[in-house]
Amino acid sequence: MEERICNCCGRVLQNAAAEDALSVIKEWGYASGKDLERHRFIICENCYDRLVKSFARPITIESVTEV
Repeated sequence: MEERICNCCGRVLQNAAAEDALSVIKEWGYASGKDLERHRFIICENCYDRLVKSFARPITIESVTEV
């Protein structure tokens, strides 16, 4: 299994069962300056919390009752 490292702080993350993180894969289209590139990154929960606090518009949070 590939080592998971937070792209923001550089910390090595524990296995998926022990530590959750945000994983993003974005495929850019022709209308961008990144035509046909695929970007991937992982952000740990601490960095995610810091990031979303900086947003001009708050994120939407919904409760989930089933996993």
